[in-house]
Amino acid sequence: MSKVGKLPVAVPAGVNVTINGNEISVKGPKGELSQTFSPNVEVAFENGEIIVKTKNTSRQANADHGLYRALINNMVTGVSAGFSKSLIITGVGYRAEVKGEELVMNLGYSTDFIAMIPKGLSVATDPNGRVTVSGIDKQQVGEFCAQIRKLRKPEPYKGKGIRYETEIIRRKVGKTGVK
Repeated sequence: MSKVGKLPVAVPAGVNVTINGNEISVKGPKGELSQTFSPNVEVAFENGEIIVKTKNTSRQANADHGLYRALINNMVTGVSAGFSKSLIITGVGYRAEVKGEELVMNLGYSTDFIAMIPKGLSVATDPNGRVTVSGIDKQQVGEFCAQIRKLRKPEPYKGKGIRYETEIIRRKVGKTGVK
């Protein structure tokens, strides 16, 4: 049995859960998400909680137990509260701005990077170099932030680049010039 899978998922008020065969749909004030789940697990909605159980004791069923419980919990959290991640752009002349459905970034190269903002996500920038990505799908938010960060990873000598707000960059000492 999975330790994560044993925990029930509490469903807040205003969130509707529909289970149809091997698919679960969650609808809330921020939107709607659906997920198909493995035939190794059984999902039930009882007393305002979603309970995930295994159908057999195989190793794959135990792995699916925790996985689908976590995915369902992320869906419920996404449609009720949403997810957001912040990126910090550090460097002289580095900046980002939103133009329509595009995120335009000047990252020290000769041309600007233009990233199309996926549907379901919203991006906000401020003049201090902070880019905030928010949406209801945790995987989509994380993937888009990872794609942005990959354009200019933070470097350890001057600290220039794009980093997560919670990320700590270990700084290195440069050359001293002594022979």
